[in-house]
Amino acid sequence: MPPLGSHGWFFFSLTGGHLRDSPKLAGTRPPTPSSKQRGPFELELKTWSTMEGDCLSCMKYLMFVFNFFIFLGGACLLGVGIWVMVDPTGFREIVAANPLLITGAYILLAMGGLLFLLGFLGCCGAVRENKCLLLFFFLFILIIFLAELSAAILAFIFRENLTREFFTKELTKHYQGNNDTDVFSATWNSVMITFGCCGVNGPEDFKFASVFRLLTLDSDEVPEACCRREPQSRDGVLLSREECLLGRELFLNKQGCYTVILNAFETYVYLAGALAIGVLAIELFAMIFAMCLFRGIQ
Repeated sequence: MPPLGSHGWFFFSLTGGHLRDSPKLAGTRPPTPSSKQRGPFELELKTWSTMEGDCLSCMKYLMFVFNFFIFLGGACLLGVGIWVMVDPTGFREIVAANPLLITGAYILLAMGGLLFLLGFLGCCGAVRENKCLLLFFFLFILIIFLAELSAAILAFIFRENLTREFFTKELTKHYQGNNDTDVFSATWNSVMITFGCCGVNGPEDFKFASVFRLLTLDSDEVPEACCRREPQSRDGVLLSREECLLGRELFLNKQGCYTVILNAFETYVYLAGALAIGVLAIELFAMIFAMCLFRGIQ
């Protein structure tokens, strides 16, 4: 130890024998403890901070994945809506003739377009960690989620409108035969020719079609759309128009359209239902991840 003057011994005694507190060494900072010398609280705090950062990073990537699936789901709904509106096999005419179905098709298009856009925005917000985009995404996904849930409930409530009895009643009340200017009649003609069927339940439906009976000859049992075509004819040449209109079974389609259409679209109905459930589940998880990521971003 170096020799101390009187002032030095004075400060040495006041500081309890610690030279680092003397005026000559007052500006000297104590050495920073190494990681081995740190207390357990500091190490635990650092470990927790690292885990929180890793969790936030994982949340960001999960958010991106869920939004990518929302993006794909929106594209699928948009594609189904466009297909319904432009389908050349006759489904477009069925939708156009029913105000409830045409409204549902437009809702499908709108929801698909919004999900397509919001999935893209959600991906951008997750990658860039933008709180404004994440909040915007959460609010709009919540609105769409509630709207889709309401639409599903309404579809379940009004499902009776698509029963066999409903279509039979509409056909016997509004069908006008070969009147191409009437949307409803042209729709049914297109469906019967496309699917090779006749009426809702069969040819007997036209015995009770009041408007059809008034506008056609008494000898015509069925409309021309019910007549069978030449199997190999591309122009749809009838086997025998006269025999068909007289109701001869060999020359007309005896199967009703309801069963044919139901079988044709049964797969698409289940596919649409599974797709809707999947989209709702993805939206729910995406909202949860969006709020967690929003709260985690500093």
